[in-house]
This record gives sequence, C-alpha cells and structure tokens, in this order.
Amino acid sequence: MTLDPDTARRLRDGMARGVLSFPLTSFHDDGTLDPDGFRAHVAAQIATGPGAVFPACGTGEFFSLDEDEYRQVVTVAVEEAGGRVPVVAGIGYGWAQAVRFARIAEEAGADALLVLPHYLVAAPQDGLVAQLEQIAARTRLPLIAYQRGQVAFGVGAFRRVAAIPGVIGLKDGHSDLDRLQRLTLAAPEDFLFFNGAATAEIQARAYATVGVPAYSSAVHAFAPEIANAFFTALRDGDDGTVDKLLRDFYVPLVELRDRVPGYAVSLVKAAARLRGRPVGPVRAPLTDPTAADLADLRQLLTTGLDLVGAAL
Repeated sequence: MTLDPDTARRLRDGMARGVLSFPLTSFHDDGTLDPDGFRAHVAAQIATGPGAVFPACGTGEFFSLDEDEYRQVVTVAVEEAGGRVPVVAGIGYGWAQAVRFARIAEEAGADALLVLPHYLVAAPQDGLVAQLEQIAARTRLPLIAYQRGQVAFGVGAFRRVAAIPGVIGLKDGHSDLDRLQRLTLAAPEDFLFFNGAATAEIQARAYATVGVPAYSSAVHAFAPEIANAFFTALRDGDDGTVDKLLRDFYVPLVELRDRVPGYAVSLVKAAARLRGRPVGPVRAPLTDPTAADLADLRQLLTTGLDLVGAAL
C-alpha cells in the first residue's frame, strides 16, 4: 500500500497546536443517527482549533454504529474538516471487521485510522502484533495503535509494531508511565505518541515528563473554552492556572464520572446537551445520567466555565 508521508507531519504539527478532538456522534431521541446534528457539532468543534479530529472513536460510540452509519459519520467529519485538520477515523473489532471499516474510511476521505482495542478476548503479544499487521497490509491509510484494556504492548512487541509499514503512532490509555517511558525510548525518532487516558488532562503533566505531551480531550467535546485554556496554560508553564483548573473542575469531573460505568461518554454527551449542542442521547448499553447527577454536572460545568471567563 502507498501511504501519504504528509499525514504524520500534519498530525505532529496539530498536536503541538491544540488538543485532539473526539467528537460525539449525534442521535435523535429515538436512537437513530442524526447526521445534521453531527455536522453542526463537528463544525463547532473544528471552529475552536483542535489539532486533529477523531470521529467514530470511543467518545463517538464507535461500538454502537453499523457500517452505513459509520460511513455517514466519517464522511461528514471529512467534509467539515475540509483539509484544515487531519481526520483520524476509529476502526476496531477483529482485523477482518476492522478492515471493512478501514475501507469505508478510505472511501470517505479520512487521513488516518485509530485502531481501537479488539473485542472481548485477551491475546498474547504475538497476536496483538499480528492484528496490526493484518490491518496494515489491507489499507493505504496510516494506523495509530491504541493500547488500553486488554491491549498492552511490551517493549519487544512494540518494536515489531513500530516497524510495521504504515503504523505511525501509539495512543496510550493505561497510564503506566514506567512502561510508556520504555516504549518511547524504543520508538523510531519520528513515531507519534498520544496520551489517551480517561480525562487525559488529569495526567497530562505526568505524560509530558516521559515525552508524550499530546493528548485527547473529552472536555473539548462540550467545553472547548476550558479544554483550550488548560492546553494553553500547560504549554506555557502556567502552573497556577493548571492547578486551579485541575482542582476545581477536572478532579470533580472525574469523581462524578466514576459514579456510574459508562459515564466517561454519557456525561460528556449530557454536558454537550446542557450547552445546546445537538448530540442527543447515548445508545444502549450506555445510559444517560440520572437527574441528580445531571444537576451536579450542570453546577460543575458552570464553575468550570466561570474559571475561564465563559458562560453556560
């Protein structure tokens, strides 16, 4: 497969410029896809200057989309990006199904693919490498591997992954900084690394100390003012602002998120709805927040926006 050598450079430039946006997938109240709502949401996200856009990933409920819906979501993201920022589409499940999604993303014009952790089963290191080899051999798009859940690369397996033609980066969701430091030291010079921890801002400073300053921001999906203020403060070494945002907004958000499984997505969608964004509800097996948790979310969101001089 012939790869576009410019994609990695565009991603690297974007990572230095802003947070990585993982837009929410919009649904109507009856659970059907809302392409118009998604278009409006993605357009608003891009207008706030993210480094790249990652549609149909974890925050975008990739696991709940059929292939036709996936095609619509990626197509809309590519159209709204208009070449201004890279579009990295999520793919997943076993390699055979992942390749089906990869081909759809290619046809829709995506720039690269994020390979989400495979479904259900644990696998040995050789299998994790083979999964990426099989996908890379069947797509012309660059791949970013995502280690989280049952996917965790040792140094030996990672060296093999980084040597696969077409694999350009690794997103880490384990937050094992000892392991991650070993991987960054073993990586080729131009390899990309992303902090993909849940509510990544909490650990952004720690990740940066091992050479991984770029991160995805779920907060950007509903409060880009907060996400961008945090990114700027972190980049500029403004520890006072970083600490205040962590203490008064991000840590309470994590505590609220941890109340119910699935709130890592459900709360993000609920917060976006509180701000009038046309994202709709989550799909089962996720559930929308309770009334009590929604009230707490509203208060926390108001506090966070106040901290950066914005309003609900």
